[in-house]
Amino acid sequence: MAPEKDDVGGRDSENVKVVVRCRPMNEKEASTNCSQVVHVDEGRGSITLTSPSDRSEPPKVFTFDTVFGPNCKQVDIYNIVARPIVESVLESYNGTIFAYGQTGTGKTFTMEGIRTVPELCGIIPNSFAHIFGAIAKSEGDVNFLVSVSYLEIYNEEVRNLLNINQTAMEVQ
Repeated sequence: MAPEKDDVGGRDSENVKVVVRCRPMNEKEASTNCSQVVHVDEGRGSITLTSPSDRSEPPKVFTFDTVFGPNCKQVDIYNIVARPIVESVLESYNGTIFAYGQTGTGKTFTMEGIRTVPELCGIIPNSFAHIFGAIAKSEGDVNFLVSVSYLEIYNEEVRNLLNINQTAMEVQ
């Protein structure tokens, strides 16, 4: 079940919102009997971390604007986090979604998903469908200019993932 939060990414707030998605254990973690140390409370927007080596150590609790557990759906993430931002973009505001995390934590799946399976589409294909659907439905003599950036920052180099011929730029 998706968290119930009001206007996580919408125009009613100009603040940065921090949203966390916790992925399920992968096959390797499950097959080697790794213990679950991340516990998600979607209702409270909190993540609790327990020590895998010392269960007597008090857990650490972190609170965010919204959190999603390992069983969340791509469409819920889109509707709660990205849809309000895209709606603002359609009203001529700028919008940014920034995915951050270690390698293997699910950023690419959250952002791209699996485009050939509609229920597994990520934020990017859902945003494109939303934007171009709204443009197609627009009435009157209206012009649209759509500009998109898809950047990766890795090892202090910036790459535009939409331009395969570009060399990496250095972070200044």
